[in-house]
Amino acid sequence: MSSPAPRGRPRKLPVGEQRARVIDAAARMVAQHGAQAATIEQIAREAGVSRQAVYAQFGDRGVLFAQVVADIEERAFAAIGAPAVDPSQPDLRAWARANYANMFAFVADHPEAFPVLREAERAGDPALTRLRERLAHVYTEASRQRWAVHGVEPGRADKALVTLYFAMTEALVQITWEGEPPAPDALIDLLTEFTVGGVARLQSQASEVIARLR
Repeated sequence: MSSPAPRGRPRKLPVGEQRARVIDAAARMVAQHGAQAATIEQIAREAGVSRQAVYAQFGDRGVLFAQVVADIEERAFAAIGAPAVDPSQPDLRAWARANYANMFAFVADHPEAFPVLREAERAGDPALTRLRERLAHVYTEASRQRWAVHGVEPGRADKALVTLYFAMTEALVQITWEGEPPAPDALIDLLTEFTVGGVARLQSQASEVIARLR
């Protein structure tokens, strides 16, 4: 005996939930297919809403893409930048490791984020560059405080180092490995020890390098 057909119409999603679904779906489609190839039809299907709902919310694909990029940039800045200002991690090693681990976690949870930001760069919106600069500002201020604990005034060396470490982390987070990739913890520890060891060497054996960047 067959089950009776459900009565009534399917629940209509609230506008806010529709919007969130469309933005998330668009991010996935852009990451997979590129900004030009991702269609409204694909995005609507992925989000579980109608094409009309997408057009009603965003007007056209260009507006939707701009909103997706802005949403990812803000989420990335909030998630990756938060540990930088965490006062519970005063020690350089613990602080560096927490920040590296956080970036790895963000990419694992949001694999579409960096592909979308790179698509924005190709389309003429320097979203990834802007995110890097915003994060560098936050981390530069936080790292300067930790330099001060050791009696070191780094001048512009802190900004240079933060930029360097972000570039290394970004590359390792997205690297493609042959065979089984190493555990994230191994890469996080590698970055942490490289950071701490580099800073220690600058302080004790290469202080003239810092002086030249002041």
